[in-house]
Amino acid sequence: MPIGKVCPARQSAKSPLSIKAISKVKLIFWYQPITRMEPVLVITHFPDKTGAIALAEALIDRHLAACVNVLGPCTSVYRWQGQVESADEIPVLIKTQQQHYVQVEQLIKMMHPYELPEVIMVPIMCGLPAYLQWIAHETLIPD
Repeated sequence: MPIGKVCPARQSAKSPLSIKAISKVKLIFWYQPITRMEPVLVITHFPDKTGAIALAEALIDRHLAACVNVLGPCTSVYRWQGQVESADEIPVLIKTQQQHYVQVEQLIKMMHPYELPEVIMVPIMCGLPAYLQWIAHETLIPD
């Protein structure tokens, strides 16, 4: 969805529906391909805060992210090489543009100590237009 276009959730919020009307609403799902200039959220986890902050600073310094949230510790439970494992990890949320995904992924793989780090890109389908514009502005790579 281009920046500035009104998202469906915001449009529907302008006209509240009665309980009777809500029961008649049909849910419609659609697929919209992501274009290269779309805002995205990249999710990863690091085993320690030091590594997570180093990644955040590298992404911001290179204009590959507008904002990186280094969250508090969480416990991840997963299957690895046939065994159920658990680990304390630091979630990292990266707000960027789809056009930067490959560089973000490469930097995560380069800085991450895991053999197979989690790197997931989620499209940002809707958001505060001024915030989405800010992401676009902050991720322009200077000449």
